[in-house]
Amino acid sequence: MITSVLLCILCIAWEWFLAPLRPHGSFMVLKCLPIVLILPGLYRGANYQLQALSMIILLYFLEGVSRLFEKGLNPWLAGLELIFSSIIFFAVLKHLGPLKKAAKAKKEE
Repeated sequence: MITSVLLCILCIAWEWFLAPLRPHGSFMVLKCLPIVLILPGLYRGANYQLQALSMIILLYFLEGVSRLFEKGLNPWLAGLELIFSSIIFFAVLKHLGPLKKAAKAKKEE
């Protein structure tokens, strides 16, 4: 969950004042909204929210890959976004794996 908050902060800072697409910020700062909306479910540990996050986080990974080859500060910020999104994705998979196996075993009984 901490990494999700860090990713939100990174997205806001990146598009607001660090290296925005347009001078003085852009509406791309709103790209953090999907994660912000999922944060309460992450705090509760809701499986459905974790499954949604595992799909949504791939969009952040793709954005990081696509912006990795821009000029200025963008490659560094994209690298951070890649690291955060990878950590979140694998942590979610690690958490949901045993739950999915238990649900499958319960269904077979």
